[in-house]
Amino acid sequence: MNKKSTIRWATRLMGYLSFCIAFFACSERPSEFSLTPGDSWKAGKVYKDFILTGQALTEEGAEATLLFHTDGESGYEVLFHNGAIDGTPKTGSLSAVRNLYRSLAADDQWFDFEVAVRNKNIAISINGTDVVCYTEPSHPYRIDAYAKRLLSQGDILLKGKQGKVQFRDLTITSLDADATNPNDTLPPVDEQTDAIIRLQQQNFPVIDYHVHLKGGLTKEIAHALSMNYGINYGVAPNAGEGGVGRMLTDDQEVYAYHEEVKPLPFLCGVQGEGRKWTATFSQEALGIFDYLFTDAMTIMDHKNRNSRIYRAEEVHYDGVTKEQYMEQIVDQTVKILTNEPADIFANPTYIPEDMQADYDKYWTDERINRVLDVMQEHQIALEINPRYKIPSLKIIRMAKERGLKFTFGTNNVDANFGKLEYCIEAIEQCGITKDDLWFPAMSIRKTRPVVIYNTFN
Repeated sequence: MNKKSTIRWATRLMGYLSFCIAFFACSERPSEFSLTPGDSWKAGKVYKDFILTGQALTEEGAEATLLFHTDGESGYEVLFHNGAIDGTPKTGSLSAVRNLYRSLAADDQWFDFEVAVRNKNIAISINGTDVVCYTEPSHPYRIDAYAKRLLSQGDILLKGKQGKVQFRDLTITSLDADATNPNDTLPPVDEQTDAIIRLQQQNFPVIDYHVHLKGGLTKEIAHALSMNYGINYGVAPNAGEGGVGRMLTDDQEVYAYHEEVKPLPFLCGVQGEGRKWTATFSQEALGIFDYLFTDAMTIMDHKNRNSRIYRAEEVHYDGVTKEQYMEQIVDQTVKILTNEPADIFANPTYIPEDMQADYDKYWTDERINRVLDVMQEHQIALEINPRYKIPSLKIIRMAKERGLKFTFGTNNVDANFGKLEYCIEAIEQCGITKDDLWFPAMSIRKTRPVVIYNTFN
C-alpha cells in the first residue's frame, strides 16, 4: 500500500471511528432513564456556558446529583432530593454554596428543572421558579473539601446516590461567552468577609424563619435577597389581631394566602398574633403551613387589659412595681406557651423598652427556668432574634444544656435587615451545631389541644 492509499485509509478509519463515537454518545442519551446508587450518566462533552433543561422524578427518600464543569470530581453540584423539611438540602441546591431546605418539587411527580451557566452566574430553577441565582465572586471562599467547586469548563455528569431517580427529555444548549442572566441584578457577595458562605460550606442550615413582607419588602425583593445572601427565608404573615403589616383574620384568608406563597422558594409559616388567635382559626387551616410561631409581646396585664408591651403607650404599671410587672410577663409567657400550640417561641424574653437596660436583673434564673420548663415540656423551639439580640447568650446556653432546639428569626420591619449577625455570634459563643436546630419535620403542634385560657376586657 502506497503512502497516499495509507492516508486515505486512515482518513476513512478516523471518519468511521468518529461516527461510532457520535453514535454511541447519542445512544447514551435516551429520552428517559433511571439512576440508582452507583449509576451515572455523562454528556461526554466539554461545556462552559450552557443551559441544561429536563425533567426528574424522585421516589421517596431518593437522591441524585448533577455535576457540571467536572472531570468527575471538580465542579459544582446540584441536588435532586425532595421530602419533608428536616434539615437536609433539597432539590435545586447548589451544594455547599447555596443549600435549600424546602423543595418546590414532590416525590413521585415529574418536575421541570433548569441549570444555566452564563459567565460567572449560575442559575437554577425548579418548576419554572428560580431557586438559585449565584454569581461567583472574583475571590470565592472555599474550604479544602470544596476547593475544586469553582467555575471553569468540563463535562456534565449525573450520579445516583440513594433510591431511584428518573430523568427524561434532557437538552443541553451551549451559550455564547457573552451570555448574561437578566435576573442577576445584585452585586456578588464578598465571600472573604461573609459569614453565611462559611456556614454553607459546613452544610450548616441557614434559615431565617421570621421574615415579614412589609415596610417595602415585597415577595420579589425577598426572593432576590434570599438568593443573593444565601439565606433561606421563612415568610410569615400575622394571623389574629393587633400586629403590624399583613394580617389574616379568618380561615378563608389563611387558605388564600397559602395558595399565594406555596409556589415561591420560601418556607411557609404563620405567626399567631395577639391572644385571641387560637379561638379565631381552625387547627386544620393553620396546619397547612410548614410551621407556626407566636410570642409574648402581647399579654393580658395585671388588670386584664390587652397590652402590646412593645408599645410604650400600652404599658401601664398603675401602682405595681416593675418587678411585679415582670412577674406578670413571665406568668403570661408560661400560659401562652402552655396553651397555644406553636412550634416556635419568637421574640423570646422581650420586655418593655424602659426595662431593657436591666434585662439581666429582670430575667432571673428562676424566671428563665419557668419558661424553659414549659418549652421543654411541649417541645417548643427557641428563636434567636438578631433584631432585638434576644435571648441573652446566657439563656441560650441554659436552653442548649436542656437540649432545647433553636431557630433563627429576624422579625424585620422593612426591607433593610441584616444577615443573622446575632445568630452567628450565638453559634460561635454558645457552640450551637446543626443538631441543636429545629426543623418543621419535628413539629408536634397538631397533637396539642387548643385551650381558650384568657378572658378579655
